[in-house]
Amino acid sequence: MKIALCNEVLAGMSLEKQCEVAAALGYDGLEVAPFTLSDAPEKITSGEAARIRATIESFGLTVTGLHWLLVKPEGLSLTHPDADLRARTLDVMSRLTGLCAELGGMVLVHGSPKQRQIPDGESHAVALARLQDGLARVAESAAANGVIYCIEPLSPHETSMLNTVAQAAEVVRTIDHPNLRTMIDCSAAGLSERESVPDLIDRWLPTGLIGHIQVNDPNRRGPGQGAMQFAPIFAALKRHRYAGAIGVEPFDYVPDGPGVAAFSAGYLKGLREAVA
Repeated sequence: MKIALCNEVLAGMSLEKQCEVAAALGYDGLEVAPFTLSDAPEKITSGEAARIRATIESFGLTVTGLHWLLVKPEGLSLTHPDADLRARTLDVMSRLTGLCAELGGMVLVHGSPKQRQIPDGESHAVALARLQDGLARVAESAAANGVIYCIEPLSPHETSMLNTVAQAAEVVRTIDHPNLRTMIDCSAAGLSERESVPDLIDRWLPTGLIGHIQVNDPNRRGPGQGAMQFAPIFAALKRHRYAGAIGVEPFDYVPDGPGVAAFSAGYLKGLREAVA
């Protein structure tokens, strides 16, 4: 299991400095938020992507994937009634599957709660149909670029669309495309699910529908900085021979970005060694 740092944790630093810090802390890679690279990440050229990848790999790191996909450019939505806006959003998503591949990543995590909200005056069913249509289309782009696109279940505090792994899995099964999956975010699961995260792993990982894992506490801090126990989570991943990446994605940086990155690295590397 590779342990990757979600790079926005160090977003106040240059990319080179982010890599230097992450490598020194023992991370295997970066899970990149495209908005940290550009205000228009969909316009990053192949040449620019090659330079970004070379910079990251020069520190012995890899790009494991992308997340926070639709922060930039602003104003995107997959559920808006404006068909032109949805088409523009889909164009950005499709381009990001190519960017992920060019950076050497394997998975994209579609959280983006604001871009999948139910518009005022519209029903859940209509919004869900639009979301499914967009995901079905981007799955084709993901296949063309050899990457996996994951729709992320998020807590009801963030969105009313797809709050549990079961709900997201139903969408994935309905679309039925090998390059579309869902994933488990520990913080969101701790706020939304009736089952524990280890039980979710035991239930869903054997289905082949889980494409990624993100680790964080329901209090939105780093793993190990709250009540959630991660040793049983690592044991469950080991039990099912999970060989993908694990993305460290805190939102509340205590004591600060470098501090939570350091704490999380030490804590998770110790757990990984314990289950090896």
